[in-house]
Amino acid sequence: MQTVPVTVTVNEKVYQRQVEPRMLLSDFLRHELGLTGTHVGCEHGVCGACTILFDGESARSCLMFAIQADGHQITTVEGLADSDDNLHPIQQSFWEAHGLQCGYCTPGILMTLVPFLKQNPDPTEDEIRHALSGNLCRCTGYQHIVDAVKLAAAKMK
Repeated sequence: MQTVPVTVTVNEKVYQRQVEPRMLLSDFLRHELGLTGTHVGCEHGVCGACTILFDGESARSCLMFAIQADGHQITTVEGLADSDDNLHPIQQSFWEAHGLQCGYCTPGILMTLVPFLKQNPDPTEDEIRHALSGNLCRCTGYQHIVDAVKLAAAKMK
């Protein structure tokens, strides 16, 4: 199979790989780079589990090819915290407000919320629910997630 070179910055580290042109970005992150925090759910861009930051904006990695990321900056959930002892305020808030259960959807939700809270530092509950409308959670019922987002917004002020 033909491969093409890809150079991408992921979590502030530059990676160079040869990839098949049809390799999805989600597969590249998980299988080539070992960043398994990016989850694959529906593989149609509907559930939000694969959400990453692509040049600072949330994007579905299952809808992109790895070659489309060539020359771009990506942040995955592994790149949010400074360390295990210093979580990002959104991560800390999810832990404190019990905003997760099984955790499968959580990385995608977190990566959706990073740019949302930058653009909207004091969101209403309706705005939070609208921002989360592209992320499917089958466990929590969303109320604790909304509470976690409110807490994160307060922490980030």
